[in-house]
Amino acid sequence: MGDIATSGLFADFLFGFGALFAIINPYGLAFIFLDKTRGLSEEERASLALRVAGYAFVVLLVSQFLGSQILNFFGVTMPALRIAGGLVVAATGWSMLHAPLGPAGPHEASTSDLATMKRMAFFPLTIPLTTGPGTIATAIAIGISRRDSLDAMFGSSVVSLVVAIAVTAAIYHAYRKSSAMARMFGEEGTSVVTKLSAFLLLCIGVQIIITGVSDVARSILEGLSRTVQ
Repeated sequence: MGDIATSGLFADFLFGFGALFAIINPYGLAFIFLDKTRGLSEEERASLALRVAGYAFVVLLVSQFLGSQILNFFGVTMPALRIAGGLVVAATGWSMLHAPLGPAGPHEASTSDLATMKRMAFFPLTIPLTTGPGTIATAIAIGISRRDSLDAMFGSSVVSLVVAIAVTAAIYHAYRKSSAMARMFGEEGTSVVTKLSAFLLLCIGVQIIITGVSDVARSILEGLSRTVQ
């Protein structure tokens, strides 16, 4: 029985980590993070990456444990979360897609720049850029399904914690190494990857909006169908 329970917990971990890692795509977002922090030094960028990863950890934990309760308390539906978050994500991708790219000069970094970026660490760098509405919705769904499928609440909590730690570590590593990846790709390659990442971010935002609108339309049609019957 112990081996079965352990394998079940491991399978839940793989499912949760795989789903969240795929939807966040931290190594794809690393180039956007690098572009947003172009005026910072390596040490300042590492500090900001740690701050964003810490915020992302809190968002993931809260979403898995309390997400559905918080949305219910404020009367916010999942479609509303998707539409609002999708609009912000799409707007970010659109602005990134049309922003001019250029090499950061050695004297661009300053204390005011770092202070400004720290104020932006939670919004928009963490929400919605890193842990957007798709991530939050996925984390909420994972948390709900685990509570339904696991007998032991302790085991479910441990899995949720480990998943959040693993995903956060991946986010920090990707953002921390964003400049190293840029050097590997070169200036032209980095510009291309950044524009592609921005375009994908725009597409993700539009897809999130479409999903939210589809959910609203489906609920309206179901309500009309029940009314007719």
